[in-house]
Amino acid sequence: MTTSMISCATAFLIGAAAGWLSSSLGIGAGVIVVPALVLLLDCGQKSAQGMSLAFMAPVALLGVLFYWRTPGVQMQWALLALMIVGGLVGVLAGTRLLANLPDVFLRRAFAVLLILVAVRMLWPEQTAPKQQNPPQPALSEDTKS
Repeated sequence: MTTSMISCATAFLIGAAAGWLSSSLGIGAGVIVVPALVLLLDCGQKSAQGMSLAFMAPVALLGVLFYWRTPGVQMQWALLALMIVGGLVGVLAGTRLLANLPDVFLRRAFAVLLILVAVRMLWPEQTAPKQQNPPQPALSEDTKS
């Protein structure tokens, strides 16, 4: 097997894993695609991020269509529209910033973000204190006597 065949097979497996994980666990495919491209296929961080975005567009569209048709899934279109507009603004700002940052900084920032998200997901109760005794409703005048 040649290196190009191995790379092609690896690229296919990265895509299959990212598609499956993003649709079944709801994670952004970039969480899988970016590290896999950097670590397995020796892509630069900026190239991996760009390729991840290009990968996600058609894969996410197909996932949306299937979720939309799934009983019990309610697509909140107004919220989704606001998220899309925010995402477009974020992409414009992010790609401008990306051009001026070295790959090593981006790779480390990405790793730190993954760690922070993982900690938040593993220990969500650490973020908000739990109430020991929930407040009781006030008694009305009719029930005081």
